[in-house]
Amino acid sequence: MKLIINGETREVLAATLAALLTELDYEGNWLATAHNGEVVPARERSGCRLSEGDRIEVLSPMKGG
Repeated sequence: MKLIINGETREVLAATLAALLTELDYEGNWLATAHNGEVVPARERSGCRLSEGDRIEVLSPMKGG
C-alpha cells in the first residue's frame, strides 16, 4: 500500500505501525511516531492499523546544536 512517510510517498507491505518501523529498519523505543497527525505511543504501535494514504511521521532525537 502507499503511505506518506515523513513527507515522501512510499510503497510498503506493513499492516501496522510497528511492522512499518521494522520494515523501514527503524529501531529503538526512543522514536516518536505519529499516524495522521496523532501521536502514537510505543506501546500502541502494534495495534495501530495502517490504511492506504495514511500519513506517518517518524522522529528521532539528534545530537548537536
